[in-house]
Amino acid sequence: MSQGSDATTAFEDELRACLHVERWVRDVARGAPYDTVDDLLAAADAAATPLSPAEIDEALAAHPRIGERAAGDGAAERFSRSEQAAAADADDARLAAAIAQGNRDYEARFGRIFLIRAAGRTRAEILEELHRRLGLDDGAELAVVGEQLREIALLRLRSLHADAAAPIGTPS
Repeated sequence: MSQGSDATTAFEDELRACLHVERWVRDVARGAPYDTVDDLLAAADAAATPLSPAEIDEALAAHPRIGERAAGDGAAERFSRSEQAAAADADDARLAAAIAQGNRDYEARFGRIFLIRAAGRTRAEILEELHRRLGLDDGAELAVVGEQLREIALLRLRSLHADAAAPIGTPS
């Protein structure tokens, strides 16, 4: 394998940790190299708008439930642990129990895990949004999940490349 294809594989792995949707990974990787973080984020946003229902299912398979610790030590799992642990009220047992019940209610209602961009939100805000979203119809909720996946992906990409000086996605 050449150094260029090693770098391409590394970039695709990085993208996959941000949004585990193979079509999106291919589309964003195909546009590399990106001169700036903003160029990368614009391409990533466009490629994720919209995500199909099957792609949403594909992405959700790589996410833990809100309030549950991500298993494993891959980049996606490290992101999830960090994003969920940052809430100021992350250790509130009452909120944890309410979110766990909300997760069960959501899964019974929609047949998939509840997903929300946890970064920048308290557990109380997450619980409030979970309750609001339980009242949405299936189509509206699916659109919200797609938006949340896109927000998570863009935040993760921004954090990975905040200090990027060279074009992004090129062989080292």
